[in-house]
Amino acid sequence: MDPIAQLISTLLLFSLWNLGLSASNHNCEEPLVFSLPMAAFDSSSELSSNHRPSFANLNRRDGAGGWSPMDSSTEQWLQIDLGDRVEITGVATQGRYGSSDWTTTYILMFSDTGRNWKQYREEDIIWVFPGNSNADGVIQHKLLHSVKARFVRFVPLKWNVGGKIGLRVEVFGCSYKSDIADFDGRSSLLYRFNQKQMSTFKDVISLKFKSMQGDGVLFHGEGQRGDYITLELQKGKLALHLNLGDAKLRFSNSHTSVTLGSLLDDQHWHSVLIERFNKQVNFTVDKHTQHFRTKGDSDDLDIDYELSFGGIPVPGKPGTFLKKNFHGCIENLYYNGVNIVDLAKRRKPQIYVVGNVTFACSEPQITPITFDNSNSSYLLLPGTPQLDGLSVSFQFRTWNKDGLLLSTELSRDSGSLLVYLHHGRLSLIIQKGAEKYVAINAGSNLDDGLWHSVTINARRYHITLTLDNDVASAIHATTVSQINSGNSYYFGGCPDNFTNLKCLNPVTAFRGCMRLIFIDNQPKDLILVQQGSLGNFSDLRIDLCSIKDRCLPNYCEHGGKCSQSWTTFYCDCSETDYTGTTCHNSIYERSCEAYRQQGKISGFFHIDSDASGSLAPLLVYCNITEDKIWTVIQHNNTGLTQVHGADAGKPYTLNFNYNSSMEQLEAMINSAEYCEQEAAYHCKKSRLLNTPSGMPFVWWVGRANKKHPYWGGSPPGVQQCACGLEESCLDLRYFCNCDADKEEWANDTGFLSFKDHLPVNQIVVTDTNRPNSEAALKIGPLRCYGDRQFWNAASFNTEASYLHFPTFHMEFSADISLFFKTNVTSGVILENLGMKDVIRIEISSPKEITFTVDVGNGPVEVTIQSPVPLNDNRWHYLHAERNLKETSLLVDNFPKKILEASSEGHFRLQLNNQLFVGGTASRQKGFVGCIRALHLNGQKLDLEERAKVTPGVKPGCPGHCSSYSSLCHNGGKCMEKNNGILCDCTSSPYEGPFCRKEVSAVFEAGTSITYNFQDPYPVSKNASSSSSAIYADTSMAKENIAFTFLTAHAPSLLFYVNSSTHDYLAVILSKNGSLQVRYRVIKDRSLIFTIDSGNFANQELHHVKINRNGRELTIQIDQVLKVKHNFSLETDFRAIKSLTLGKVTESQGLDPEVSKANLFGFVGCISSVQYNHVAPLKAALRHPNIAPVTVLGSLIESNCMSSVEADVNTATTIYSSSDPFGKADEKEPLTNAVRSDSAVIGGVIAVVIFIIFCIVAIMSRVFYQHKQTHRSSQTKEKEYPEHPDSSFKTDVDLRNTVTECKREYFI
Repeated sequence: MDPIAQLISTLLLFSLWNLGLSASNHNCEEPLVFSLPMAAFDSSSELSSNHRPSFANLNRRDGAGGWSPMDSSTEQWLQIDLGDRVEITGVATQGRYGSSDWTTTYILMFSDTGRNWKQYREEDIIWVFPGNSNADGVIQHKLLHSVKARFVRFVPLKWNVGGKIGLRVEVFGCSYKSDIADFDGRSSLLYRFNQKQMSTFKDVISLKFKSMQGDGVLFHGEGQRGDYITLELQKGKLALHLNLGDAKLRFSNSHTSVTLGSLLDDQHWHSVLIERFNKQVNFTVDKHTQHFRTKGDSDDLDIDYELSFGGIPVPGKPGTFLKKNFHGCIENLYYNGVNIVDLAKRRKPQIYVVGNVTFACSEPQITPITFDNSNSSYLLLPGTPQLDGLSVSFQFRTWNKDGLLLSTELSRDSGSLLVYLHHGRLSLIIQKGAEKYVAINAGSNLDDGLWHSVTINARRYHITLTLDNDVASAIHATTVSQINSGNSYYFGGCPDNFTNLKCLNPVTAFRGCMRLIFIDNQPKDLILVQQGSLGNFSDLRIDLCSIKDRCLPNYCEHGGKCSQSWTTFYCDCSETDYTGTTCHNSIYERSCEAYRQQGKISGFFHIDSDASGSLAPLLVYCNITEDKIWTVIQHNNTGLTQVHGADAGKPYTLNFNYNSSMEQLEAMINSAEYCEQEAAYHCKKSRLLNTPSGMPFVWWVGRANKKHPYWGGSPPGVQQCACGLEESCLDLRYFCNCDADKEEWANDTGFLSFKDHLPVNQIVVTDTNRPNSEAALKIGPLRCYGDRQFWNAASFNTEASYLHFPTFHMEFSADISLFFKTNVTSGVILENLGMKDVIRIEISSPKEITFTVDVGNGPVEVTIQSPVPLNDNRWHYLHAERNLKETSLLVDNFPKKILEASSEGHFRLQLNNQLFVGGTASRQKGFVGCIRALHLNGQKLDLEERAKVTPGVKPGCPGHCSSYSSLCHNGGKCMEKNNGILCDCTSSPYEGPFCRKEVSAVFEAGTSITYNFQDPYPVSKNASSSSSAIYADTSMAKENIAFTFLTAHAPSLLFYVNSSTHDYLAVILSKNGSLQVRYRVIKDRSLIFTIDSGNFANQELHHVKINRNGRELTIQIDQVLKVKHNFSLETDFRAIKSLTLGKVTESQGLDPEVSKANLFGFVGCISSVQYNHVAPLKAALRHPNIAPVTVLGSLIESNCMSSVEADVNTATTIYSSSDPFGKADEKEPLTNAVRSDSAVIGGVIAVVIFIIFCIVAIMSRVFYQHKQTHRSSQTKEKEYPEHPDSSFKTDVDLRNTVTECKREYFI
C-alpha cells in the first residue's frame, strides 16, 4: 500500500478509537440522573428536609419541588454521583417547582473521586452557563467538549433577585468504557515486537494519563543505531525526545526535544497524541499542538526488541530503572493501532509486566484547597497545644514570589513561628515581639507553579526545616527557648482586622494551592473543614486547585519571554525588536518614508514592513533626498564577478543573499511605488539572451524561484536587452550587444524594474567555455522608493459614506493605526461587529476620541480628552490597541490612556461582520473628513483602491502642508505633492530634504565670492518662477544676516555689503580675535559694534545673526544676544551694489580697518550664509553659471562640522552618491578590470607604494615646520601677527602637499 494511504488509514482508525470507545458515541444524549438512588445526591447544605438534594431531579415536584441550600451564596453546590465514569455531553436545569427560587447562572465541576474537582472550561475560561428565568422552564445546554467523569457538581453564581437558589437538574450522556493501567512508580509494561527490530517511517501513538507526581517516563524505545523515542514528564510538563538514525547526536545533546503542556501533575486526565511521518512530527497535549521536524539523518525510526511503558527497566536488573518511573494511570494506550493495555489485561505474550501493574485506576483521597483572595483568604486548623516540640508539614504550589504560608503562636510564651515566601525563597522565623530568635531560608524559585513540600520538626531547642523531602539538605537551627506546639495554625493568611499575636503576616497573603496538611503528625481532613466541623476558613476553594498556567499558550509575541503571577502574566521584550505589554508593537517604522516624516537624514535604519505582524525588521539604507526616498538593500555579491568555462552542461550559477527572508523582501517591495536592480553583463565572445525565440544563454531567477529570460532595461515577456528596445545595439541584427558575439569587450546594462519578479536571487551563465570567451557580471543592490501606504488616503464626503473591508480577525491582539483629519464635531472612524463583540473608534466631540471594545464581558471604553480641538482640518495620528493585558489609545503626542484588562472572563474578540471604515453598519454617525495610512495588526488596507469604486468616497486627500510644514526648516517652503510634501529650499541657505543640510566651503587666502545684485534668476528648473528666483532688493530698510564660520586667522574679513552711495556693512575679525560689525548707513558716519567676549579665531564654529529692522539692530553670537542698538534716524541701504564673502577685490574706498582685515580676506570655513532672501554661498556652489555671482581663488566645498576635529586648512571634498555602497562608472566594458587578476594586484602594489611616499613627504614637511615654529616661538607675542604671511604659507604648503598626493592618487 502507498505510504501516504497507510498513514491516512492509521489516522482514520485512531480517530475512531479516540471517539471514546463509548457504547454509542453518536447518540450519547441519554438522561443519566433520573434513575439514580437518593444516595447519589449531595449538597453543601439544605434549607430543610423538604429541600434535600434528592428532590433535585428534573421535573420532580415532591418535597419542596427541588433543592435549596441553607443560605444562598456562591459557596453552595449540588453534587451528583453518576455511579461510574461516564461520558457527559449536556445538562439541563429548572428552578424549584411553583416557587420564586431559580438559578440564573452557574458553573459546572467534574471529578472522578468527589474530592479533586476540575471546572468546566470553554475557550480556556471557566464557562458560565445561563440558567433559568422562571421556576418550571427547562434550559438545556450541550457541552462543546464532552467530559468523562463520575461526579458532576452544579455551582450557582446568581439567582432570582426576589427569591433564593433553587435547582432541579438532569445530566445527559452515555456509558464510557476504557482500558486503564495503573503504575505505582516501580512498574512498567514491555511491548515486545515479533521481530528483532521494528523500523517505521510513520507512527501514531495516543494515550490519556493522570499523574500523582511531576516526573516520570511514560514510554521509551531505542535501537542500536542510536534511534530512540522517549515521552516523559519533567516538572509537570511533557517532553518528547526523538532521534532518527544518528548515534552521534545522542551524545552531543543535539537530538530533537520538544516540551509541551504544563501543570500536568494535577491528578486529572490529559490526552496525548504523537503523529510522525518521516521527519515531520505533530505533538499534541490536550488542546495544544506543536509541529516540528526531527534532526536525524534518516526518515525511519528503528527500535530494537521492545517498547517500555511506565519506565525504562535496566536489562538484567529486575526492579531497576534508568529514570524515575511514571506514577499514575494510563488510559486507552495505542501504539500504531495496537491496544497495549488490552493486550496486557488479556495476558498476551507480546506484553511483559514488570512490577505491580493493575487495571483499575487507584484514586488517592487527596483534597487540595485554593487561596484565591489576596485580602481575606485563610485557613485555621487546630493543633494540640503545649506538646514538647512541634511537627507541621504541607505541600504548596504558586506563581507568586511572596506570601504567608503558616503562622502560629507557640505555647508558654515561646513567641510566634512564621513560614512565608519572600522573593521566591522559603523563610522561617521565630520571633517574640520585635526580636527574631531564629531566621533561616531555603530554596529558590519556589514560585514555579510546581508542588513543593515543607516539613517543620522542632524538639525542645532545635528546629529543622526540610524542603521537597530533601533530608540531606535540611536546615537546622537552635533557639534560645524551648519550642512548644501552639493551639491554632493559620495557613495562607490572617483574618481581617486580626491584631493579636495569634496570627502575624510580615508579607502579603498567599495566593496558591495547598494539600496534604499534617499537624502533630496527624493528617487534616479538609472535607471536614468544608462541612464546618473542623477549624475555620474564609474565601477558600476546598477540593480543587484552580492554578492556571497563564504562559500556556504564550501570549507574548515575537519571541517575548513570559512570566506570571497568580493573577496575570508579564512579557519581557528586552531581547526582541518589539515593545508593549505583549511585545506586540515594533520599535521601528514601516518604511524610509516614515523616517523622513520624523525629520531623519540618510543612514541605516531598520524598517518593519508589517509592523506588529510576524515578519522581523529589516536593516536597510534610507537615502533621503529632496525628491525621492530610496530604500537600499545590499546583497553578498556586490563586486564584478568573472565567469570562465561555463556551458549548458556545466552552467555557472551565482547566488545572491540579502541577509533577510524572502517574505521580508517581498513585503518591502510590495509596499514601494517603484523598485529596481541594475543588471550589467560584460562580455567577450559570450552571448546573453540569444534571439527572442531561442534558448537564452543567461537567465536570472527572481521571486518564487521563477526563471526570467529578459535583461535590464527590458520589460517582462520580451527576451531582449535595453538596446534591442531602443534599436541601438552594436549589431542591429541582434537584440543585445553581447549577442553579436564579438571578440571585443561589450556590455548590456540596464535596470530590472518589474516589482513582481524582484529581487534577483540567482544568475545562470552558460556561454563562456569557447576559445577567447569570458564574461563578467554584476547585479546592483535592490533599490525602491515611495511608500504606497503612508500617503494612501480616502476622503469621506457625507455621513452616509463608508468603505467596507473583510472581517478583521484579531482574537487576542489587535492594533489599529491611522491618520485622520476633519472639521466636523463627531463621527465613527471605524467599526467591526460580531454576534456580541464589537470594536469601534469614534470622535465623540471636537476634543474627545473613544475606543470601544467588547469581548463578551461588557463594553470597555478608553477615551482621550484632547486639550485642543481635533477638528482643525489637520492630520492627527491615532493608535488603538487591545490585548489580553490592556486596552489603550494614543492620539498625537498626548499621554496614552490605558485600561487594564480583567484576568478572568471572555478574552477572545470574535467578529464576523464586515469592517466599516468611515461609517457604521447602521449607516448613521458616519465620519466626514479624511483617513490615511490605515493599518490593522500591521496589515495595510488600500483605501484609495476601494474608494475608486465606492460612491461618496474619493481616493486621496489634499492639504498635507497644513500639518507638516514644520518639517521644512531654515526658511524652506512646504510644497504640496499628491503623495506628501516637498521642502523647497530655494530661499534658504541650506539644502537637503528638509533644508537642514548646511552648504559650506573652505576659503583660502584671496578667495572671494561676490554676489552682484540685479534681476532675479532661476535656480530650479522644476520649480515655478516665483519660487525658483532669488530676489534682491536694491534698497534695504532691513537686514537679516546669518552665517557660521570657523577660522584660526585674524584679522579676517568675513562679510561685506557695499552700495553705490558708499554705504557699507562689514563683519570682521580684529587681530586679537574679537568680532566687529561695522555699519555706515548714515552719510560720513560709521558705527562700530565690537564683541570681545572671546577669541573667535579659535578653530571653533561660531554662529552669527545680525538683524536690523528700521532703527532697531540686534546682534547674536552663538545664540547669545550681544548687541541691541537703536539708530537715531530711520536708516536703509540705498542702491546696494554687491555682497562679498572673503577678500574684496575692489578695495578702493575701504575703511582702513576693513582694509587691514581684507589683506588676506578670510581663511577658514564658512557655511549657511544668508542675506535677506539671498544665499550667496549656495548660489556660488550650486548655480555658478546662472547666478549673478563671481568666484575668485580657490573655493572647496567642505563640511565645517568635520573641520572642527581636523586642521581648518585641510580641505576635504565630500563626495555623495545615491547609496552608501557606491556606484562605479561602468559605461566602459571595464576591460582592464576583467582581463587579468595580475593587473589588479599590480595596481594595489603601486597604490601602496605611492601612499607610503606621500606619508613620508608629509611627515618630513611637518617635522620641518615644527622646527621653524619652535625657533620663532620664543619671540612671538600672545596674539595673532599683524601680517600672517608666514603662518598662512605654512598651512597652505602643507595642504598643497596633501592635495598633490590626492591628485596623483585619483589619477
